[in-house]
Order: sequence, then C-alpha cells, then structure tokens
Amino acid sequence: MKVWTKEVKIALTAIVAFVCVFIGINFLKGINVFESSNTYYVKFRDCAGLQVTNPVYANGFPVGIVREINYNYSDNDGVVATIELDKEMRIPKGSTAELVAGIMGGVTMNLVMGPNPTQFIETHDTITGGPQAGALDMAANMIPDIQKLLPKLDSILANLNALTGNPALNASLDNFQAITTDLRQTSSALPGTMQQIDGMATHFNSVSGKVDALDFDATLKSVDSTLNAAHSLMARLDGVSQNLNGMTQTLNGKLSSKDNSLGLLLNDTRMHSDINHTIQSADSLLSDIKAHPKRYINISVFGGKSK
Repeated sequence: MKVWTKEVKIALTAIVAFVCVFIGINFLKGINVFESSNTYYVKFRDCAGLQVTNPVYANGFPVGIVREINYNYSDNDGVVATIELDKEMRIPKGSTAELVAGIMGGVTMNLVMGPNPTQFIETHDTITGGPQAGALDMAANMIPDIQKLLPKLDSILANLNALTGNPALNASLDNFQAITTDLRQTSSALPGTMQQIDGMATHFNSVSGKVDALDFDATLKSVDSTLNAAHSLMARLDGVSQNLNGMTQTLNGKLSSKDNSLGLLLNDTRMHSDINHTIQSADSLLSDIKAHPKRYINISVFGGKSK
C-alpha cells in the first residue's frame, strides 16, 4: 500500500496552502504569528471607531496590535478591546489607554504609562481607556465658559468706548502733552541751571576762603570791648536816671510843702481865695471905670477948675 497517495498529497497541499494564507493574512494585518506576545484587555465606554489590527503605541512607538473588539455584554456597559503586546513590554500599575483620532481618519491606541515603574500589572488584566482630549475637545469644553464671559466682555467694551469718548480723557491727554513739553523745556534748561549751581558753589568756596582768612580772635576782642563800653554806658545811664528820679521826688516834695512860695501857692487855699478876690475887685473897678470915666478922669479943655 502506498503512503503518498494522490489524496494525501492533495490534503497536505491544501493544509500548507491554508497555513500560508493564514500567515500571509496576519502578516498583512501586522500580526507576526511567529513571535510570542502578552494579552491585555482595555475597557472603553466608546470605542470611537477603533478597529481590529489597529496598532497600539507606547510613547509613540508601536508595541502591539488590537486583536479583538467585543461589546461588554456582562455589564451592558462599554466595549472591551483585546490587545496583544510584545513579550518584553511590561505595563506599570496606574497606566491608562487613550484613543487618538488621526488626521486622515482612523483611530490608534496610545498607552499612557503609570507613575510607578517598579510595579506592573499582570497579563490578562484590564486597563481603563478613554478618548484623548484633543484641541477640538478642549475648545468644546471651553465654549460654556466663553459664553459666560461674553456679557462681561460686552460690558468691558462699552465702558472702554465710554472712556475713550469722554472729553476729560482728551483734556488729560492734552495736559499730559503740555507737561511733557514743560519737562522737555526744563530738561533743556537743566545744563544752564547746573552751570549756575557750579558758579554758586565756586563763589561759596571763595567766600569760605575769605571767612577762613578772617581774624576771629581780634574780632571777638573788639566785640568784647564794645560790649564792655556798652555796659559802662548803661551803668552811667542808670546813675543819671536815679539822679532824675531824686530830683523829681525833691520837686514833688517842694511842690507839696508850704514852706516856699510855689508850694504855698499850689497848696494854700486862702491865698487862692485872696488872689481870686483881688482879681474880681480889679475886674469890678475896670467895669466901673468904663461905665463912669468922669468919676476918675477930669479933663478941662479951656483950663477951668476941676470940680
């Protein structure tokens, strides 16, 4: 009996062809069936277009592929993707996976490594996954905040317009320009002022030199002698004043006393009365002479006898 019959050859050829087709298809998918790998599971709420055979990256380097994608029928929540990573690839605890949408379409999976490089998850453990917050997502999240800011922005613009249209602002700008002009003029006049200050300093130095050259001892002696003469003069004036006071007191005593004519005249009331009586008699005599002059004066024109 022949072993290598026609049927056996056909069966072997079909098996080899099937194996070659299987290897070729996996090779085209990026799966190397001759290399060993570790299997992990990634749970997403939304796979967002992820497909089987999509590459898996870690720090931008391809480390595996997506082997299967299944719906989580047990919890009826989310999708579970089965990934195969290189045998040498070890995932730290706390690592996550994120889906990144490509510019030309398609979705890739990135592994975000955890902070602890010494503790690793075991094979067939589950990794938490989610979509990457791209620029568009961040912009979409910012839209509510931007909408809240729009009324405030309108208020700010209105206040800014009111401020720019305020005549006081234009007046302040004009005043500022005038102040700037004055400052320029002042700065231009500053060198001349500094020269004047230098001249004053030079003059002050010359005056200081002259003051230093003065004989202060002689001057102080002259001042002392002048002060002594002034003190002597003041003493003499005090003596004169005392003499005047004595004379005044003596005169007052004489005027108050009745032992002299002037004091008697000023203090004796009888003498005043006699003098007043004499004056009144003289006045009466003058009045009688004016009224009856013939009693006292006899004038004869022809030399007759007086009566």
